[in-house]
Amino acid sequence: MEATTPMLRQYLEIKDKHPGTILFFRLGDFYEMFFEDAVLASRELDITLTARQKESPNPVPMCGVPHHSASGYIAKLVRKGHRVAICEQAEEAGKGTKLVRREVVRIITPGTAVDAQALNSGESVYLASVYALGESVGAAFLELSTGEFHACVEQGERALENVRAVVESFSPRELIHPESLSPVVGQVFGGASPGGGESDGISLRSLPDSDFQTDRCRDFLLSHLGVRELTAYGIDDMPTAISAAGSCLAYATANQRSGAAHVVAISLLRRSDHLVLDEITLRNLEIVAARGESKGRSLLSVIDRSVTAMGGRLLRSWLVRPSVRPHEISARHDGVESLGEAVTRNTLRTLLERVYDLERLVGRLNLGTASARDLIALAKSLEQVPSMKGSLPASRPALVQVIDNNLHPLEGSVALIAASIADEPPINLADGGTIRDGFDPELDELRSVSRDAKGVIAAFEDSERDRTGISSLKVRFNNVFGYYIEVSKTNLAKVPEDYVRKQTLANAERFTTPELKEWEQKVLSADERMVRLETDIFNRVREEIRGETTRLIATARAIAMLDTLATLAETAALSNYVRPVLHDGDELTIKDGRHPVVEAFVGQSFVPNDIFLNNTTDRLLVITGPNMGGKSTVLRQVALIQLLAQAGSFVPARSARLPIVDRIWTRVGASDDLASGRSTFMVEMTETASILHNAT
Repeated sequence: MEATTPMLRQYLEIKDKHPGTILFFRLGDFYEMFFEDAVLASRELDITLTARQKESPNPVPMCGVPHHSASGYIAKLVRKGHRVAICEQAEEAGKGTKLVRREVVRIITPGTAVDAQALNSGESVYLASVYALGESVGAAFLELSTGEFHACVEQGERALENVRAVVESFSPRELIHPESLSPVVGQVFGGASPGGGESDGISLRSLPDSDFQTDRCRDFLLSHLGVRELTAYGIDDMPTAISAAGSCLAYATANQRSGAAHVVAISLLRRSDHLVLDEITLRNLEIVAARGESKGRSLLSVIDRSVTAMGGRLLRSWLVRPSVRPHEISARHDGVESLGEAVTRNTLRTLLERVYDLERLVGRLNLGTASARDLIALAKSLEQVPSMKGSLPASRPALVQVIDNNLHPLEGSVALIAASIADEPPINLADGGTIRDGFDPELDELRSVSRDAKGVIAAFEDSERDRTGISSLKVRFNNVFGYYIEVSKTNLAKVPEDYVRKQTLANAERFTTPELKEWEQKVLSADERMVRLETDIFNRVREEIRGETTRLIATARAIAMLDTLATLAETAALSNYVRPVLHDGDELTIKDGRHPVVEAFVGQSFVPNDIFLNNTTDRLLVITGPNMGGKSTVLRQVALIQLLAQAGSFVPARSARLPIVDRIWTRVGASDDLASGRSTFMVEMTETASILHNAT
């Protein structure tokens, strides 16, 4: 430390407070990284590694990226599982300031990324938290960009295994846990490839056990949610769920340095509410991602005709966590059926196409990162709401009525944005022009002063050319010298005596005059005040819009639901799906059933299959035939039809009468595990034994 410069000492002190992160250290127009961070970042980002103090015995490795394009680099690091700490200058560099104060303003982690570059619009990014106490295991799942927040509890000897199945259905990018639980968590989740997707696995992070202390987590949740008890959320008597949820939200808000007011509730997940699909089933049925060379041929890709990012995410969640509640499934089917009329559906889908990702816009609004362009997108989205409400089907089942009740036009917010924000605001507030002319009298006056002063300076240039006879004389500006008069060396003899030299160049000299300095002060003062005032006005507007968070979230989720129902109705119409009949018995009857993915891609028509099963006379089917004869297709087909029905979709069949099941297992195409000394046959028998032991 003693041998380094003051700036590097400052870097090392800040780095020491944020271990396990790559520190993006702001120096002027760049974020710089030093020492081991520089070596790691240069390799991961494929950027040049250089060095500071190159002539010294111990040069300091360094690399950097421009601050205006840093988001893309940060997103790349986060997607690879790294944590990035953003360190900004906390004060303006002034005369005599040797070292400006700097501080970390945000930590971006795989599970708490909210910037658009780090997010796939159709995919949710979850942060998970796990906590165990005896035979009780609690878990929580937070989608920080949208405010979605869930908790669950499992009890008994198989609690952790059951929690793993829930974790796999959420496919979290990051999982936090107490340090004392590290060996168990590493063993259970370390090799997970969540959700059958393309993720390289879950980024595991241990935190001090004190972060999961139940009373501490309870107090944090009560304060954040603004309630006196957690009874309304169903977890008041569930200490492990409270610890998981409290630590999860606290970790996210601490990293974002924000209150995350858009996280307004906790939803308690019960295993009895959802059809369970473990990781192997998700992968074998290719529900959200296809395997091998069949990329893009998953169930999701075949039925997803959503036109909003919110609808796409909701459809995905319905597929990986189908319902087992008859009234909920029936309500979804009613909603899909009500949108069967093509004109109504097409009108709604046209309106939905004009809606931006409202959920994530509200998230950025509450995390303090929403830009002026985000507000414009929010207003344009809300402008579609009145037409949506007027285009809903006249015959409204319960779910469509709920959607109607939760669509809020928020005319006041739309009007405020239209009055205050320019139609095409710049990306950065500091560039000026974000606030519309006529919205604020003080700002209008400053703009007038700035325009007049710049006009005077332009006129001054013309008059000085006439006075001196130097036709090439120019009045210019830079951030170091401000405004100056530039005269070429060949014209120096014509320079008047009242010119004061500021700088000498190879081919020119730079001067100023008392008159030019006076106008320079007016221009720079007005420009600085304009930037400060625009920033203040924008923050006030953003804060006023943020006051509508509850209704904004309700509207966003209603739009997501409407898009999902319209998507399923569109798929049913285009692919000839029928509404299944679900009942409380044990009989499964499918007439002319089809595999939804295979039929979408085969060059010839799919040969349909009839299936009949029950729990008494027809409990088992033995399916035989040659290789490539369609045996596994029939197996998957039955599973996918059952899954689609319980997700709320119509199904590919002439008719389907189905029971409600609580779990689907599929062990199709098992391979050997020679590293563990298990043949293919042994793997198949072990998996079959697991099914027989655990099936209800």
